Amino acid sequence: MGAASGHNRAMAQKRLLLVGGLGLVGRGLLDTLDRDPSWDVVAVSRRSPDFESRATFVSVDLVDRERCEKVFGEAGRFTHIVYAALYERENLVAGWREDEQIRTNVGMLTNVLDFVTPTEHFSLLQGTKAYGAHLRPMTNPGKEHHPRPPGPNFYWPHEDLVRSRAADAGFGFTIFRPQIICGVALGSPMNMTAAIAALAALQQARGQPLHFPGGATSITQATDAELLGRAIRWASENESTWGETFNITNGDELVWRSVWPSIADAFGLKVGDDEPASLTQSMSARADEWEAIRERHHLRYSLDELVGQSWQFADAVFAGGPPTLLSTIKARQFGFADCIDTEEMFRRQFDALRRLRWIP
Repeated sequence: MGAASGHNRAMAQKRLLLVGGLGLVGRGLLDTLDRDPSWDVVAVSRRSPDFESRATFVSVDLVDRERCEKVFGEAGRFTHIVYAALYERENLVAGWREDEQIRTNVGMLTNVLDFVTPTEHFSLLQGTKAYGAHLRPMTNPGKEHHPRPPGPNFYWPHEDLVRSRAADAGFGFTIFRPQIICGVALGSPMNMTAAIAALAALQQARGQPLHFPGGATSITQATDAELLGRAIRWASENESTWGETFNITNGDELVWRSVWPSIADAFGLKVGDDEPASLTQSMSARADEWEAIRERHHLRYSLDELVGQSWQFADAVFAGGPPTLLSTIKARQFGFADCIDTEEMFRRQFDALRRLRWIP
């Protein structure tokens, strides 16, 4: 496509279908696009937003094919689609290997693409499971050109479906691979920010130090949801990225014990001794404690509503193990050099949770 056609599109109104509008990725992208009136956003979610947004929200359960046909069939044309929806099993980590989790996720994406396609660009989300990190130690750092590792993973049928539909319909696409996405999202199955904030608030209420609940020291990375939103916007407007895959991280490395003092300080806490524990088990017993905090500080949500399955994710992340590192050289070579210090990210997100009255 020539420069003139790209210029004409830049001047035109961009209409985006954001599938998964209230998850970590969706919320991060909304925070980016809400400030830009050139984007008209329709966000898909099963529940209504609890915050102000320029986006129009529609309720759709992506497993319900008839509902998808009705809503998407009547929604009109979209220049862009961002697919950030995800189905997880009740047993989160084990579910990553299960056929039902794979079939359901593929069915959900099919129920979108069968009834609506973008005229310009499609954004698809993956992660470190693309490097087999959920199955075995991965090759570090993971690079986008590495071959697909063997083993169960819904990413590959997702990607193959998008590539096929893009070839048939003539739209561009970009694939993103963030790691440990952190942000402001209610009840996400994989949000370390919510899990850590709830844990710290409970310790704060008891007047106790913030003990690290994990195991062996390991090295990984995090991705700020708003930074990822900026990457998605960048790629959707930059044709040189179409057909490409990009790792997106904050730009630094993450060792949990190293950032723990900064996290504790954000809550006015001291760091205690290591106390390895299953948060999935121990936090369920502290629901009444949270309700007392909630009443005292007029918080909006229960502990389960706030954290959801993220206790399971936190247990897996804190347990340690082989390193999981992604190279972001390719994104920088293509022109995306945005970054954020991970400690600053956590402090900013904790402040956001306080403003929303999700934590004290």
